[in-house]
Amino acid sequence: MAAMRLPTGEGLNLMTNPIASERTLKALGDLAADAGIRRVHMLAWRDLDDPEAGGSEVHADHIASLWAQAGIEVVHRTSYAAGKPTRTRRHGYEVVRKAGRYLVFPRSVVAELAGRNGHRDGLVEIWNGMPFMSPMWCRGPRSVWLHHVHGPMWAMTLPRNLAKAGVLLEERLAPPFYRRTPIVTLSESSKHELVHALGFQADRVTVVEPGIDPKFTPGGRRSETPLVVAVGRLVPVKDVPRLVRIFAQVRNRVPDARLVVVGDGYERDRIDAEIQRCGVDGSVEMVGRIDDEQLIDLYRQAWTVSSMSVREGWGMTLTEAAACGTPAVATNIAGHADAAPHDRSALLGDHDDELVDAMTAMLTDTALRERLQRGALARAAELTWESAAIGTFRSLASDAVARRTGLASS
Repeated sequence: MAAMRLPTGEGLNLMTNPIASERTLKALGDLAADAGIRRVHMLAWRDLDDPEAGGSEVHADHIASLWAQAGIEVVHRTSYAAGKPTRTRRHGYEVVRKAGRYLVFPRSVVAELAGRNGHRDGLVEIWNGMPFMSPMWCRGPRSVWLHHVHGPMWAMTLPRNLAKAGVLLEERLAPPFYRRTPIVTLSESSKHELVHALGFQADRVTVVEPGIDPKFTPGGRRSETPLVVAVGRLVPVKDVPRLVRIFAQVRNRVPDARLVVVGDGYERDRIDAEIQRCGVDGSVEMVGRIDDEQLIDLYRQAWTVSSMSVREGWGMTLTEAAACGTPAVATNIAGHADAAPHDRSALLGDHDDELVDAMTAMLTDTALRERLQRGALARAAELTWESAAIGTFRSLASDAVARRTGLASS
């Protein structure tokens, strides 16, 4: 399969955007009118056009696009992306790209305080590891999107001392400032982490599940031989080397099994080395970035999709595959547990032996696989971007109404 260019390393569906129905437009319009919110500023550290953009950026883009369709002005402030203009419009909303990975945080705050992005009626902070600390400087209506606790991800991407500082900031120093701020997360399992690991009040955390693009549908033909597909950036948190080791053990039980890995990233060489070390170079294919049509075709051919991620706010590739009628074998982590419920649309495991057994069962037990295929389609049918757009805006609108009626703290 020839590799083709995608705007991110995820291999996710980023080329289209959801179209709001009249019902959704009315719901969003009514919420905005009742709350007095016509213009929203959205702060994020990374943009959809960034080479390392992933599921969080897809989520922000789809929500902002649907809000814009309802007449809500959205300014999305983020870091500079190489080769992209500092200001542009995409899918109906404005994008402002300035400063690098780290300076984007203080510079975005300064820009907001100085009014450089214009008037705002509400603020959305996307807290992706490093917070913008909006409760310290934003006194108007606000909402925070916090998809998951990063935990071990800090040590995977930063030197030891910086990683310790990151954990301290995320888990101890920053949360007290956000106690009175409405938080939106993607899953009940992520909410449990935010409440029990970061100490947020349960009634301040709202779960709003993301959607699935309707282009992901069942069809085509399954591979004649057992096929496992994994989609994602080739970075430490995805732990593709672990997937290779697990697949190598599965091959001992299912000799004709194949693994296709979609995506690109700086861990490519390490994964290639693991493939050679495990002796599965003839049965594992690294296809890089592919286009949407090829991705959907792979989802439909696969007997199962797999993710060995250490942390996820959700499992977007798992739900995309589910919409194509393909169940998953994945790590039992917050996010995965809700995106692909165990024994409904997936088999989840904590330890390597559990995951080896689960993948083997998925590839050899036809009755089990067909039951989970039906469960995957049913789970996918519950997820729409329109519901996500309404749910996320409701959190912001409720904060605005509470402030106006004196029921919220600044």
